[in-house]
Amino acid sequence: MSYQEKNITVSLFSHLLIGVYYLSQLFEMQQTGGLVAAKVFSLWAVVIVGTIIVNIIGNILTHILLSIVQAIKTRSENVEKYVEDERDHLIGLKGDKVSHITFSIGVLIAMLSFAFGQPPLVMFCLLILASIVGEIIGDLAQLYLYRKGF
Repeated sequence: MSYQEKNITVSLFSHLLIGVYYLSQLFEMQQTGGLVAAKVFSLWAVVIVGTIIVNIIGNILTHILLSIVQAIKTRSENVEKYVEDERDHLIGLKGDKVSHITFSIGVLIAMLSFAFGQPPLVMFCLLILASIVGEIIGDLAQLYLYRKGF
């Protein structure tokens, strides 16, 4: 597994973790009496801040652990440089494209739910869900492209 694949895997697991937390909180909120604006907005803030923090900490820890493992394997104090070439940039762009398409479809579904009479909080929750799902699908697309050997 390359360095970029490991970073994408960390990002994927953090997005899955945040997505599971978000859905569990939404279902709990729905079971206890429906969507309440204050709870939905505080959940949104927790999801955004949590995603940023978990991704940053995960990537830093991954970089540190990979450097330690590389130093143990090579028995050298030289730090390996992780270089991104054109292929890595192209895979990143294709993953972003898939992520944006997925998010756009989610936005369309959220707008249609509002157009068909659902409350605005449902639309807002669907927008947040679409962003999380878009990131997950984008990460999966990047992993697929790396495994495919694109």
